[in-house]
Amino acid sequence: MGGDELFMFMGEYRHNIDDKGRMIVPAKFRENLGSSFVVTRGLDRCLFVYPLQEWEKLEHSLKALPFTKKDARAFTRFFFSGATECEVDKQGRINIASSLRDYALLEKECVIIGVSNRVEVWAKDKWEEYFDESEDSFSEIAENIIDFDL
Repeated sequence: MGGDELFMFMGEYRHNIDDKGRMIVPAKFRENLGSSFVVTRGLDRCLFVYPLQEWEKLEHSLKALPFTKKDARAFTRFFFSGATECEVDKQGRINIASSLRDYALLEKECVIIGVSNRVEVWAKDKWEEYFDESEDSFSEIAENIIDFDL
């Protein structure tokens, strides 16, 4: 994949994670993630997965945060301490570190979703809980953040 190519992750897929922490990455995501990418703790108890070029942009933005601010230090620590570089094996799987599995409560059934410039990995029950809690407020949230002009 070239330097400034535009890509977008979208869709929802379900895969299992095995006892060794291996999980299939949906084929539609593999091409844009590249051969090596970064998995880290995300918000809302999920994992964020970034292609290296997106991770580098994010890293640059986080480095620009004022380290004298307590919140900036806390968020940067949270984000970088959980980060690990992953590669897809011949079966299309990645091995998710146990600390990341524990954080996201990944045990068996997982939901992998595309969210624009990143992929998120959720425990199935956590995703359903989040979706159910948020579903009724999606319209209100949309009104508050953006005019979609649909």
